[in-house]
Amino acid sequence: MKIFYGWRIVFAGGALQFLQSVLLNQSFGIYLAVLVEERGWSKTAVAGAAALKSTEAAVLGPVLGWLVDRFGAQLIARVGIVTFGIGLMLLSRIDTLPGFYAAFVVVALGASMFSNPIVGVAIIHWFEKRRARALSALQFGAAIGGLFVFLVAASIQAFGWRATLLGSGLLALVAGWPLSRIIKSRPEDHGEHVDGVPPALKDDAQPVAAAPARDGFTAREALRTSAFWFMGFGHAFSLFAVTAINVHAVTHIKEHLGYSLSLATLVFTLVTVGQFFGVMMGWVIGDRYQKRFIAAICMLMHAAGLLMLTYAPGPVILVTAALVHGTAWGLRGPFLQAMRADYFGRSSIGVILGLSSMILVIGQIGGPILAGLFADWRGDYYMGFTILAILCGCGSLFFLMAKPPRLRSTVG
Repeated sequence: MKIFYGWRIVFAGGALQFLQSVLLNQSFGIYLAVLVEERGWSKTAVAGAAALKSTEAAVLGPVLGWLVDRFGAQLIARVGIVTFGIGLMLLSRIDTLPGFYAAFVVVALGASMFSNPIVGVAIIHWFEKRRARALSALQFGAAIGGLFVFLVAASIQAFGWRATLLGSGLLALVAGWPLSRIIKSRPEDHGEHVDGVPPALKDDAQPVAAAPARDGFTAREALRTSAFWFMGFGHAFSLFAVTAINVHAVTHIKEHLGYSLSLATLVFTLVTVGQFFGVMMGWVIGDRYQKRFIAAICMLMHAAGLLMLTYAPGPVILVTAALVHGTAWGLRGPFLQAMRADYFGRSSIGVILGLSSMILVIGQIGGPILAGLFADWRGDYYMGFTILAILCGCGSLFFLMAKPPRLRSTVG
């Protein structure tokens, strides 16, 4: 039986997310702890690199979205993986804080070009009926990558952070290049059909709920809807918890809760165990339920997880915090991408996702920077984490208000 090519794209995209997850996204907190201790830089200064990555993604988001809509995801992903690998190798050679930031700009640019939203645009074009399931499957790579972060920590302890970054860059190039070649932008360009089913056989099929039209909204029309903004701000508020934990959790567990770096890394790895479970839940429930209600519930789980992490009286609560937060992350992430595709259609989805990134930067920058500022000011993360958890919980209201928009037949 022939396997629908869309699933090959999901596999390749998931493998690319695995590389980015284990080599950067979920290992950044380990590098932060090591650099703060070795170089004497402040937590705010090093965490600023995470904010820089988010700012760069926000500024370039609409441009990358337009490029993906016009030239396809494969070309963008191939350029991205090369840039990412070179950036990691440059990062291994830095000695000063300005040099760290300069190298990280290159890393962040490359990461943005083969990130989940870029690959997700291709998947959105290949899937309709099983879109949420396919996007959830894409997240398996990021979740599994988190399970291997302990290898990064072990490598840093055995060989040092410079050698680890150099090896990471080489691995990204060798493994990422062939994977990026599998990504194809649109099924029609390769003699395939959406969902692998010819249009003639879809006549009796039920349309996807909330999809306004086959082609959907233009970017300008999407910007005029309240749903675009409610989803954007809800997503941004969820990232207060996600980015703060990614950047600062290891340092908080090590310095303020009094555990070793190895144990802190192990607890942080459990976030990805929960993320994997959340992705599996997304795979099972797919498009069966209203995604905005699921997203709202996930927001409350993020808030609860961050609060438990902040005030954990023992290892059991730490484990629970990691699993609750990770499950919310794994379930919510793919659903928001599928939700935007359901609401706005496929025709301009790359630009729409790119424009959304300009809102997401609020949470991407706010999370690590606010937590770092409070930690440098107060000497711990308690107040900063608490404020971010409250903001995240309140953000659930945005998703409850994000009702499906209607596409007008005539635009005035």
